Amino acid sequence: MKQSLPLETAETVPFDCLSPREIVEVLDRYVIGQRDAKRMVAIALRNRWRRQQLSPELRDEIFPKNIIMIGPTGVGKTEISRRLAKLADAPFIKVEASKFTEVGYVGRDVESIIRDLTEQSVTMVKGASLKRVERKAEDLAEDRVLDLLLPPSQPRTTGFDGQDADAAVNPSGTPGDGTRQKFRKQLREGRLDARTVEIEVKERNLPVGIISNVGGMEELENSLREMLGGLISGKKKNRVMKIPDAVKYFTQEEAQKLIDMDEVTRDAIERVEQSGIVFLDEVDKIAGREKSMGPDVSREGVQRDLLPIVEGSTINTKYGPVKTDHVLFIAAGAFHVAKPADLIPELQGRFPIRVELEPLTQDDLVRILTEPRNALVKQYQALLETEGITLDFTREGIETIAAIAVEVNDRTENIGARRLFTIVERLLEEVSFEAQELKEKKVVIDATYVKDHLKDIVKDQDLSRYIL
Repeated sequence: MKQSLPLETAETVPFDCLSPREIVEVLDRYVIGQRDAKRMVAIALRNRWRRQQLSPELRDEIFPKNIIMIGPTGVGKTEISRRLAKLADAPFIKVEASKFTEVGYVGRDVESIIRDLTEQSVTMVKGASLKRVERKAEDLAEDRVLDLLLPPSQPRTTGFDGQDADAAVNPSGTPGDGTRQKFRKQLREGRLDARTVEIEVKERNLPVGIISNVGGMEELENSLREMLGGLISGKKKNRVMKIPDAVKYFTQEEAQKLIDMDEVTRDAIERVEQSGIVFLDEVDKIAGREKSMGPDVSREGVQRDLLPIVEGSTINTKYGPVKTDHVLFIAAGAFHVAKPADLIPELQGRFPIRVELEPLTQDDLVRILTEPRNALVKQYQALLETEGITLDFTREGIETIAAIAVEVNDRTENIGARRLFTIVERLLEEVSFEAQELKEKKVVIDATYVKDHLKDIVKDQDLSRYIL
């Protein structure tokens, strides 16, 4: 039986080295509970690696098993998907199904999902490429700044006797080399930061958001941007910058020259096609096949527009055609009113895996406050530590916070763990506001402190409805 990797190293190794059990263990660090959902997404991620090991003929015939997560808001549906994508270093996008409308109505075109996912992938790949050439780009940027501070020497001259006249004056090397190296050292040590240089920069004043608010017009706007950009891209102007700003500008410019955008685009499209993940939230809000007028008129239409993308089709983007056959779709919804069976049969068939997430208990909220790496308690402790304030949360204090969250969720709208954000923010409002002026640098958050600071809001149902 395979030995699990230590949790300290599990997040630093490629995902294809992780077993489904190890993937679940990594997700446990950020999401409390929801074991079934974690197992399903772990299997889906591992199946991607398994598929890559097959022959090309069989590989193309194996499609991802899309997932529907069923559960109330705030129980971890989005976080599981986001962490999975980060673990796999895969292009990821979260969209709300209710934001899309049937073709022919005012609203976003469902194909923009893939265009946005491709844009995200290009940004990821380009960022990785820029990081690889960063050191070389910084060296080239330094050279350009030094050229402005210390123009290159004139070509060497030869004396009447055939001897290099410059070498006679400076036999150790090229004239000015020593001075240039001194300037380079001063530049790296920050001793030239106060000086300014005049550099030539490209001027781009493209209109933003011309027609992007019009449904289905994103592709047209992208084309217009490229056309207009080509017309005015040659326009330049001179700007005076401080040395650090000039180095940063030149570094970005040189890095752009060092990367091959055609290769970046090819790699980005391949990533979308082979490992892209789309998280389709609020899918329950487009469920239903009844014919009606008004806002619900396009619900079935949106489902039918989504169907080709989920089934597998080719979407035209400004980077080229993108195939969606092997993109993993994870749909999610509370399904309080509608149910997965209310989706059109064709779309139901493309989401064969259903997993139900459990509502959060008080014990779950206590664990959410303390256990994950990004736990809310740890966040506030780190934030206020910058002001010299030590926050000491007692066990009783944390349990009281969780109990209040459960009470408010039951009494108003159940928004799950998101309720903790509003409660803790309200609880620490006074400390956060007066942090610099506090004489006592240690604040103990116990049960009494929590009750004293939240009692009025908790008792007043109308007030808690708007504040908590």
